[in-house]
Formats: sequence, C-alpha cells, structure tokens
Amino acid sequence: MGATTSTTGAARGGRGARERILQAAGELFYTRGIHATGVAALIEAAHVSPRTFYVHFPTKNALVEEYLRRFESEKPIAAEAELDRGDLTPAQRMLAIFAPFEGDSPALIRGCPFHNAVIEGAGELPEVADLAQRHKQAFRDRLVVTAAEAGAADPESLGRQFAVIFEGANALAASTNDAQVFTDARRAAKTLLDAALSTAPGG
Repeated sequence: MGATTSTTGAARGGRGARERILQAAGELFYTRGIHATGVAALIEAAHVSPRTFYVHFPTKNALVEEYLRRFESEKPIAAEAELDRGDLTPAQRMLAIFAPFEGDSPALIRGCPFHNAVIEGAGELPEVADLAQRHKQAFRDRLVVTAAEAGAADPESLGRQFAVIFEGANALAASTNDAQVFTDARRAAKTLLDAALSTAPGG
C-alpha cells in the first residue's frame, strides 16, 4: 500500500478543496503517521484555509475516519483488491494477496492503514477501532468465501489462517522494512493451501 499522489501545486481554496484535504490526509497520515501529522500540515499540503478545512471536517478525527473509509470504497488496498480479479482462479487469488508487496520495496513499508490507525489510537479513537474491526472481519470473510470457491476442505479454517499470515506479514514487514517477509508469507500460505486442497473431496 503506497502513499497517495502528492497534493503539491494544487490550487488554493475553491472547488475540490475536500478532495485535496483527503488526498493530503492519504499521503501524510500513511507516510508520517496520524499523530505526527497536525492540522496545520494538512492545511498546508491541501492548499486550503483553516476555515475551509473545518467546514469539510469539523475535527481531525472526522478526517481520520473518512481517510479510512476511502479504502473501502474509492481506493481499495491493492492486496485486498486481488481477491476481485477475474483472470485468476480462486486459489490463485488467495496467493495473490501477497504479490503487490513483493519485488522492489518502497523506501519505507508502512503496513496496513487500518492497523496503523488502531495502534496510534491506543484505545482513544473508538470510531476508528470499530471501522478497522469491521474492515478486518470483512476481509477475513472474503478469504473464507474464496477458500470455499477454491474447494478447500475447511474453508472457514483456511480463510482465517490466511488472514493471520497476511496480517502478521504486514506487521512484520512494517517493523523491519523488509518486503521479503511477503515472499516468505506467500510460501507458507501456499503450503497451507496445497494441504487444504489435497484433503478436499476429489483433491
């Protein structure tokens, strides 16, 4: 998951201000962190006035919530979007969730934006925690459905195990800034997948 396009050079004020604020949040919250990014920095990056900022987002927390919601609607997380690909089999889609992170790694691996927001919130942002919980549950449910489509003997167990491997890889890669983690995770996931399919009826 990379940062969004820089807002540098955007017109100040006027139409599109809300979108510029969201673009600034997408870039700064992800690369710098939520707590490290103050409203002043967001205002500067979005090229809006303080008044315009607060018209669209009465609080910074409101902006954090909308920043996360965009990953569920307009700008899905790349790895999770792999589960929607029509050119892959269900089994291939399950392994493809690790692919966007492999190869040339960015200068800094930041991990999952939902996970990061919950950690930074430290229990003080219940709305953000609820958003993250719903998102993670939905992702896990999609993995279970995909496992069933792949013909796994126990799709519930396989989907949940894939979620654990993927989330663990995200956290470890962010902690060590090492994309190799995802290659290792995919290999472990493939071992699980092969075993699950071989024990399925007709496997």
